Amino acid sequence: MKMLLRPLGLIPVLLIVLAMMFIGCGKQPPERGARRGAGIGASDRAAAALATYVAPGDLDEYYLFYSGGHSGQVFVAGVPSMRHICTIPVFTPYPGTGYGFDDESGEMLGGYTWGDSHHPGFSETNGEYDGRWLFINDNANGRIARIDLADFKTKQILKVPNISANHGSSFITPNSEYATMATRMSVPFPEGTYADVTEYATKYKGVVAGIKIDPKTGHMSLGWEIVVPPLDYDLGDAGKGPSEGYLFWTCYNSEREFIEGGKLEVTASQRDKDYILMVDWRAAEKAVADGQASTVKGAPVLYPDKSPGICYYIPLAKSPHGVDVAPSGQWIIGSGKLSPTTTVFDIEKIKKAIAEKDFEDTVDGIPVLTYTSVREAEIPVGLGPLHTQFDGKGYAYTSLFVESAVAKWKLPPYDDPSDMSQYVVDKIPVSYNIGHLVSAEGDSRSPDGNYLVALNKLSKGRHLSVGPSIPESAQLIDITGDKMKLLYDAFTEPEPHYAVIIKADKINAVEVYKKDDTRWSKNPNAIWSAEEAKIERRGNTVEVWMMAVRSFFAPDVIRVNKGDKVIVHVTNIEQTRDELHGFAIDDYNINIVIDPGETKTVTFAAEKGGVHAFYCTNFCSALHQEMQGYLLVK
Repeated sequence: MKMLLRPLGLIPVLLIVLAMMFIGCGKQPPERGARRGAGIGASDRAAAALATYVAPGDLDEYYLFYSGGHSGQVFVAGVPSMRHICTIPVFTPYPGTGYGFDDESGEMLGGYTWGDSHHPGFSETNGEYDGRWLFINDNANGRIARIDLADFKTKQILKVPNISANHGSSFITPNSEYATMATRMSVPFPEGTYADVTEYATKYKGVVAGIKIDPKTGHMSLGWEIVVPPLDYDLGDAGKGPSEGYLFWTCYNSEREFIEGGKLEVTASQRDKDYILMVDWRAAEKAVADGQASTVKGAPVLYPDKSPGICYYIPLAKSPHGVDVAPSGQWIIGSGKLSPTTTVFDIEKIKKAIAEKDFEDTVDGIPVLTYTSVREAEIPVGLGPLHTQFDGKGYAYTSLFVESAVAKWKLPPYDDPSDMSQYVVDKIPVSYNIGHLVSAEGDSRSPDGNYLVALNKLSKGRHLSVGPSIPESAQLIDITGDKMKLLYDAFTEPEPHYAVIIKADKINAVEVYKKDDTRWSKNPNAIWSAEEAKIERRGNTVEVWMMAVRSFFAPDVIRVNKGDKVIVHVTNIEQTRDELHGFAIDDYNINIVIDPGETKTVTFAAEKGGVHAFYCTNFCSALHQEMQGYLLVK
């Protein structure tokens, strides 16, 4: 040892020994018992377990809806148990429920076999979640979808022209007048135009849009689009209370640069500030009504220089991600990823600056509000602030990606603005690089202030190993007290970006499609008895009206000729909970699932000759195996 110490010195040797100890520990994972609540006292473990325990047969207090990222789906869990309840297929076929295989859902998918779902948003009434619909964006393909929460099924997917990578979506206005959409990656305008990236600053454009929502049916249609400079438009939120009527999006790359091989992470981080884009949706609506919009690719398009007053830029620390409106509607919270601060803006100061034309610049006809005139405070929350949620008790919670933590801080007013660090009242490490976070009813006017879920990235191995493709993490945090407490680690399918939480009693889901329920339009191809089942031929088209019930199909034999077009309408006539039936045909890639009281249609070409069995894919009774029939292709 003396020989080793003499040439190296004591401190370097100690560092080497410590490093070797850590490397050694890395090779030998801790025992399972050591993993269990490591670093947490027994009493704290017991308290956390009790706080999340929902006894068998009992129900959770909340629904948690996760986005499914590039899976294209929405995942549903209960809170506080964090138990996965179901998967709602949206942008991607899902054999588990037959989604994408029947005619209706296949048509909604529009030929796409995947989507990138990011930001779910609930329908609202007076700024409160009303439990009617859930909206979700497709970041990849310029789409937005609506899920009916009466049956947890996707009912509409709207493809919007001119939107490139719809990331700034789906954020809902307080009375569900609009859902947002926005370009993430700007492209030449209009859609389909070619221009080289060397012309990025002049030929490329961003687009933000308002998606009109029918107040009775939830049906979506395009209300308006606004052509904006070629920035990357990120997250959004809708104003409420004093800020109602405004929509907000963060945006980065105000440098308007895309240099081939130049690394956007560098070129888009040169300026000290980027922006929040604020749109006055009532002004945009009026501009369209007044005939100021041009029709481009079938869309009503507005230009800020031709319709002044429809939008403004608010400066914000560079490379921003989240913009969030506090429950009161007065405070607009923005976070720049490359700044250790979160900025609070006052909507009254914003309105005053607009009225007095207090602008520090103009960008492509969009006035830039003077930063010092509209800023209320900069809060030193920590490193890598991304997204903020609220508890309804005067506190905000911001995710810190670089710091792997959640910061709890006080909303205005502030008694002593000379030291803003005093208003950061707590931090909790989350063991991961956190992305978004969500509190119970946190985007509404009255958050519940009890639970918060951290949506994490870059797993640190806090689960049994499943190889290099690892699950995403969601951590449940108790925010009822002065100090936040970690309650539970849950793991999800890839890849949740954002989530929303709603009280369970706000959702009134049906369990059976009742024959006489006027909420569901009667399918003209539904039949309700074996006597109504029939097969008709019209030229080369064979149409089948089929009934499914425990435990047979009627008809159970379908005879066609090779090359015929075959249309099969299947009605599940059950009126009992959980009596689903499936309909699958061997070697024909057909798989549909029909809920009790539901009718689905599948159309296919009989291109494979011979005898093909069909059967029920959903276990339905003791005689489930006997529920089968034959497609005879002559």
